[in-house]
Amino acid sequence: MKQELIVGRKIVIEALERRDPIEKVFVLNTLRGEDEIAIRRLCQEQLVPLKQVPSQKLNQLSRANHQGVIALSSAIRYQDIEDIIPFLYENGKIPRIALLDRVTDIRNLGAIARSAEIFGIHAIVYTAKKSAEINAHSIKASAGALLTIPVCRVQNLQDAISYLQANGLVICASSLEATGSISEMDFLGPCAVIIGSEDQGISREVSKMSDHLFKIPQIGGTESLNASVAAGICFYEIMQQRSHHI
Repeated sequence: MKQELIVGRKIVIEALERRDPIEKVFVLNTLRGEDEIAIRRLCQEQLVPLKQVPSQKLNQLSRANHQGVIALSSAIRYQDIEDIIPFLYENGKIPRIALLDRVTDIRNLGAIARSAEIFGIHAIVYTAKKSAEINAHSIKASAGALLTIPVCRVQNLQDAISYLQANGLVICASSLEATGSISEMDFLGPCAVIIGSEDQGISREVSKMSDHLFKIPQIGGTESLNASVAAGICFYEIMQQRSHHI
């Protein structure tokens, strides 16, 4: 799906009301009134990031009469995790989900999606804010996987974790602070694996909600693995456990 600019207040509002795939919306930082209120409400409802920017930024994006509002269409159509989990169960599949906690590097996002698709992860869940953008660069890094694997954009991971736990998924998180190894984890049942940010790992809130923490053993002196490499190891372990169990 090609990303395009949507320019002008009414046109952006209409696109949001139709629930067209929108990656983000830029509004003039001095914009006030009914249109600004409507855009803010629609963005909140649909988890579309809204950025207040100076006029120079809008003018750089488009020379058209933008009226203080420009939206960028999404490169993919986001899906709802609350649709995916029931669908998997109804079709006799054991859910395996990847949760990304503040992964901000576009190349890492793409590489994670590539590994997830290759090793049979059913969906990727990530937050609308503080995350890498899905665009032509991340899609290229994913070798096209972001166009095929379901991606769910959520307000926060805590709510997503609560929903998954309520539906029988065990939440496992990769953490340097863990004592147990990934080889000790049981990935045979419904599960979700959390991959943390490149520099900070998983957040404290997400760590507390996890059912299990594990680490990937290493013998070298480098502090930690790249996020996408760690994700690939986790996804491979899940696939291996299930293939040996069949």
